[in-house]
Amino acid sequence: MADEKILVVDDDAAVRKILFRVLTSNGMDCTLASSGEEALVFARKQQYDLMIMDVMMGEIDGFEVVQAVRGAGCDTPIIILSAKSEDYNTIYGLDIGADDYIVKPFNPVLLGAKVKALIRRDRKSTGGSLIASGPFSYNCDTMKLFKNGTEIPLSSKESIMMRLFMENAGRLFSKEQLYSQIWGDSIVDENAIMVYISHLRNKIEDDPKRPSYIRTVWGAGYRFAPGEGHS
Repeated sequence: MADEKILVVDDDAAVRKILFRVLTSNGMDCTLASSGEEALVFARKQQYDLMIMDVMMGEIDGFEVVQAVRGAGCDTPIIILSAKSEDYNTIYGLDIGADDYIVKPFNPVLLGAKVKALIRRDRKSTGGSLIASGPFSYNCDTMKLFKNGTEIPLSSKESIMMRLFMENAGRLFSKEQLYSQIWGDSIVDENAIMVYISHLRNKIEDDPKRPSYIRTVWGAGYRFAPGEGHS
């Protein structure tokens, strides 16, 4: 297990420091957020393998963040972290979408084990059916596309094209290759390709008139560049 991306949300700097040490010592890439507001900003910009969420925070508490994340269609595993041990908090946290619960003060070894177990379980349950690339995630089973956790409705051909791009991020596709892969025909209808590229850009780009994800390589074709979108 290496390079898993973990979002840690806690308003206590000492707790964040401990969690950072535990997670990075297990070979994980750890992002720290000090508030619910900051957590939501990170969650919209990046796909994570797991989130560790403090409950008692400022204006937006951990429960509200969990509800917002789940409401946006994000199914990333979430561990609720709280100083309170009342059954109500445990039940409520799990009821609104959290996957596990740890009470402060916590055992670092136990927390590390829970994180690894949840990530393994999540990957096993998805069966490798989720493709993540930049701010986008694509569920191969449901053929649904999400950008920063928000679903983007696609037609069947748009869905096939987007999956092809995401599975081959950075690769240059000629119009002939796109037509063959999507329509299964050697006769290239350039107008059809341009229309579907335009449709996709209108749905996924921050500014369709200045596309940054689906790039045109003049005279050659198209390239999907998920890491080059507008920030």
